[in-house]
Amino acid sequence: MSDLAIAVVAGLGGMLGWGIADFLAKKTIDELGDVVSLVWAHVFGFAVFVVLAVVRLVIADGGPAVPPSGAVWLAVLAFGVLQAIVYLLVYRGFGKGQVAVLNPVFASFSGLTALLSIVFFGEMVRGPLLLTLAAIFVGILMLSLDVDALRQRRVSLGRVPGLPEIALATVLAAVWTVFWYQFVNGRDWFWYAFYMYLFMTIALWLFARVRRVRLVVPATRLWFQLGLIGAFEVGAYVSISLGYSLTTRTSVVALLSGAFSLPTIVLARAFLKERVTGLQTAGSAVVIFGIMLLAAV
Repeated sequence: MSDLAIAVVAGLGGMLGWGIADFLAKKTIDELGDVVSLVWAHVFGFAVFVVLAVVRLVIADGGPAVPPSGAVWLAVLAFGVLQAIVYLLVYRGFGKGQVAVLNPVFASFSGLTALLSIVFFGEMVRGPLLLTLAAIFVGILMLSLDVDALRQRRVSLGRVPGLPEIALATVLAAVWTVFWYQFVNGRDWFWYAFYMYLFMTIALWLFARVRRVRLVVPATRLWFQLGLIGAFEVGAYVSISLGYSLTTRTSVVALLSGAFSLPTIVLARAFLKERVTGLQTAGSAVVIFGIMLLAAV
């Protein structure tokens, strides 16, 4: 496979993994709350990672890749904690303000990641590929923007509840993504993603303990949903980490995985009968068309 083809496949894997996980989390968060859902979904996700690790050890020769120094361990820990902070900031911001206003802000992290990669890390993106990525980014913003909801509410742009949290989460998510590429590129992507996910799960659990959140799941059926959320999220991390380790196309992986709103909206429309606006439909078409164009550039 070519460098670009690997990036496209990895980005689509991230998009589907996070998109399906977000769809499954809709009702779970409503019933359990964001912190409880985050903690248990990541516990199940790490259990999936353990199963994958066992399979990898059985199939591959040798043991797990171990970070060679304390500094590398500290870097992996920082990546896990930072990603946990991003999750907590996003859910806190959405809890304070209007999703219709805040969602497009957070959706822009993929474009910011691509910009950082191109400007500061020398990624070569020119001509048709640059235009295609720009179109995909516009489609992502269209997917995230709910114009009808904004019209029904009076929004003061001078003071938007939840905006500081979402803005900080957006910057941190972009920084995490572009430096995660730099970190795993050339390393054993699986084991470093495994350690990072473990530290992220521990950080979320410690946050719940400090906040004295009762990690109670009242209904048995919710355990299955939490398990699926964790499994699909792990699929997303595995996909992007593999892509970042094998390709130099950071912007392609970041933008495609950042289009996770597309499968979320499609599934919500199909199974929850949620309303889809004309702008979101157009955004879906732009993203899909952009993905098709990537195969030709």
